[in-house]
Amino acid sequence: MSQIKAPLRVAIIGTARRSDYLYGPILAALPDKVQLVSVWGRSPDSARRLGESLGAPWFTDLDKLVRETAPQVGIVSVNYNANGQVGLMAVQAGLHVLLETPIAHKLSEADAIIAEAARRGLKVEVAEQFHRRPLEQIKLKLIDAGIFGRVYSSFNDFAGHGYHGVSVMRSYLGFGARPIQVTGAVRKYDLAEHWSRLSNTTTARSETQEHAIVEFEGGQVGIFHWTDVGYDSPLRWWRSSRFLAERGMGITVGVGLDVEERLSTLSSDGEAAQFIALERRWERVDGGALEAMVAHTSNPERPTVTWQNPFRPVRQGHGPQWHDDEIGVAGCLLSLVDAVQSDTQPTYGAQQARLDQEIILAIRQSSQQGGQPVKLPLDPANLFVGGAFSGRVDIDKYS
Repeated sequence: MSQIKAPLRVAIIGTARRSDYLYGPILAALPDKVQLVSVWGRSPDSARRLGESLGAPWFTDLDKLVRETAPQVGIVSVNYNANGQVGLMAVQAGLHVLLETPIAHKLSEADAIIAEAARRGLKVEVAEQFHRRPLEQIKLKLIDAGIFGRVYSSFNDFAGHGYHGVSVMRSYLGFGARPIQVTGAVRKYDLAEHWSRLSNTTTARSETQEHAIVEFEGGQVGIFHWTDVGYDSPLRWWRSSRFLAERGMGITVGVGLDVEERLSTLSSDGEAAQFIALERRWERVDGGALEAMVAHTSNPERPTVTWQNPFRPVRQGHGPQWHDDEIGVAGCLLSLVDAVQSDTQPTYGAQQARLDQEIILAIRQSSQQGGQPVKLPLDPANLFVGGAFSGRVDIDKYS
């Protein structure tokens, strides 16, 4: 009989909006995995508001929080620019951590977190949830099952900004594929007056487009595109991620969140595309919680490939009915919980998060150098400092 493991004691470090509306409810929905024991904020007012909202003791002194509530895990959810600083502070306090994205704006800050965690024997996971969403997970299961053979090239057209989009693009090639060179172009353009969903204003705007070719060891190629109005402009509605593989291909075609997955291999006679049918399997035919994503492949050796939602209810109707993004974020937390309890590595982790941010920095460095290819890993001595490009890139507008 397997031993039942006690829930991990968790503190939320920071009072960013996601602390209250996202992480609090997720923790409450997983009582067999985690227990919220305390929250921390820089100011008494924000810490008190979060603590009262989530029904947890609140602190402005992190050392006191650790002494009095004995958390094992810290979820770092702070102001976007403070990720690296507060992430390091939480590790120095002796906590395993789930860090918000990006892991840090400067690679030196990410390296400090990684080194300190290694020195203390702590686990670090990063809340990079895009590739953990159910539609992405079933595609990764199909790739891992060998249905498509080797994936040669991967594309991301507006399916997530910055490191998020890079992570999705890399996931199809395999996170073990090593990027060796980046060629980037960053351009700013004026747009016609239109409504912004996020600010609820109508005005003329400008956009920053980012485009890149990422070359990998072994000849694989990744193509990345993003626009910084991609989350709230009716002018930029396209969403697509794609991969081209040895025995087939996959393409996501989308307008906003209304997406269609078109996955294909060869028909048995080798003369036509054989499309894979994807099924969302719910608790009931009329809804309920998501139980699984099922791919019907028409492949006689692997006719069915299934990704099971790790948060599916054990009893019908007695579990969270989360949307895809909540499932993705909860998957990040579960990765950390499993790593701590089994003394293994998280499934994504700090090194992958650092690499995704490094590629974004390389795109901008290449553009500043007139589109010249930039070798990876980056040499910090060759980064532009000050002016238009530095190790601390301003991507606040994307979050």
